[in-house]
Amino acid sequence: MDIYNKNGRFISILSDYGFKATFGNEADTTFLKKALQALINSPVPIKSVEFVKNDISAITIDSRSGIYDIACVDENDNHFIVEMQLSEYPEFIQRMKFYALHRFNTLVKKGEYKFENLPRIYCIGILAKSIFPQITDYHNIAILRNIKNETIDDQMAFVTVELDKFKKDENEVITDLDKLIYTMQNLHTVTETSQFPTFWNEDWLKKAISEVDIRNMTPEQKLAYEMAISANALAVKNENKKIEEAKRTLIIEAVTKALKRGKLSIEEIAEDNNVTIDFVLFVQKELSDSQ
Repeated sequence: MDIYNKNGRFISILSDYGFKATFGNEADTTFLKKALQALINSPVPIKSVEFVKNDISAITIDSRSGIYDIACVDENDNHFIVEMQLSEYPEFIQRMKFYALHRFNTLVKKGEYKFENLPRIYCIGILAKSIFPQITDYHNIAILRNIKNETIDDQMAFVTVELDKFKKDENEVITDLDKLIYTMQNLHTVTETSQFPTFWNEDWLKKAISEVDIRNMTPEQKLAYEMAISANALAVKNENKKIEEAKRTLIIEAVTKALKRGKLSIEEIAEDNNVTIDFVLFVQKELSDSQ
């Protein structure tokens, strides 16, 4: 997913800068409150949100240059952790469990290890890539249930949005959740307000859009944005390099295994692993030199 449009007027909410300016806007939480309500599928409006310090260092190199976790609490003491993930991360749910359980343990410790009346924890993951290929829904809320689908416990909920599964056109968007996802997917592709869908005039979305409108940015904000783009580009380059190195390692291991078995010709090994004959010969020489 290409979230940067050099000729665009609006910064993608999925970008590091855009995510902080909208979801992480401490000066005005109008957008965040409505977004959280939509993400947890609650009919009850969230009246207030207070940001809290995240005790876990959440800086990891990925396509967003650094994960920016949002941790906040509403007026009913519901705890929220929101995290964005643009790159491939099949094990993302494991990281969500880590964050949620860390918050759970913190609350238990703060309550002097008492387990009654614990507040609810919502761990929300917004992902550009799918992590549940067996599930068709783009929005899922998971709690602890038994094999009969009966609720065992709902104190901790895991909410995921897989953006690449959302295929609705503008005229199909009805719910606040769909409005949120559509905006995250498409805002950065728009150049003029005349292209706005009607629901972008709703107060919560209008406020978020104004925060990522390049024409509204101060020189300091523009500098911060350009620095974020630069850092993101470097992170993507490093990530791609890591991926290519990992792929190369796996291919070398497969070719080495085939050479040691000695049942296939050089040509067959090259064809089976989609590499050149010269590559197989190189691995063969390295294997020979190491013996």
